Amino acid sequence: MILEMAITIHIPSPSPPSFSSPQASTNLCRKQIHGAAAFPVNFPRRRPALRSLRPICQLADQRVTPPAATPAKTSRISRPLLSVSETTSEAELWAAVCLRVRTFYDFKEHTFGIEDHKKYLAEREFEALKERVSGLRKGFRKVSCINATLPLSLVLNISEELSASCKFSQNGADRVVVGTLDLNQCLSLPDEMIGTKPKGIGADFARAYISNVCVAEELQRNGLGYELIVDAKRVAQEWGISDLYVHVAVDNEAAKKLYIKSGFTIESDEPAWQARFLDRPRRLLLWTALPIPYEL
Repeated sequence: MILEMAITIHIPSPSPPSFSSPQASTNLCRKQIHGAAAFPVNFPRRRPALRSLRPICQLADQRVTPPAATPAKTSRISRPLLSVSETTSEAELWAAVCLRVRTFYDFKEHTFGIEDHKKYLAEREFEALKERVSGLRKGFRKVSCINATLPLSLVLNISEELSASCKFSQNGADRVVVGTLDLNQCLSLPDEMIGTKPKGIGADFARAYISNVCVAEELQRNGLGYELIVDAKRVAQEWGISDLYVHVAVDNEAAKKLYIKSGFTIESDEPAWQARFLDRPRRLLLWTALPIPYEL
């Protein structure tokens, strides 16, 4: 007899794959989000091309220097090689404007497009200064740009960048503008305190303002600012000016000492609210009288 045996082999069916519940997925997403918030990824931020200063008297009267680890070094100059006089050419005027842009603005170097922005600022001020010097700007009777210049060969040994940016040619010789200012025969300057002397008829003829005073950083403490003021006084006397004014920021101690040394005294100070409105340091208005060599 044949016995038939049925052997039943039980093979367990594979268990279905486990999936996390929607709630679990939501919790995971939340943890990832919270983790990103707790440990943010710092992407580099684009920085502006420069941090410019609000113009003061067309540009400024106060140099703002970026913080430096060591004080800036200055070089001594040979006085016989120094020339201080009124601008006689557009090339010299352009060199003076380049020195002002270099001095009155705090640039972030090695930033994309920075040279183009410097050129834009220089061209804008160059056109405005040409308009004032040529007598086309309303409200200004006369304007003169007075510069301190040195031979290129001398300045090359001090700063190649200064030599390249502020160079001009005069009578076949290359020179560099190392200091500059404007002398303005007018009743007032835009957005500035107004002098009170002289009073009455003829005040617009006999009153003048000095503005845009600057000296190359590498050549400060050489008396260049004082020489510029002396020549400005000479020109003002030739124009018949009896009362000369200059504005200065209250915290610009070096400039205040220069003007007081040059014979200026404080006539008035700017109200704090006006300085805040114009977004600039509070100003002082300084005055000095000039002898008149002839009767008006």
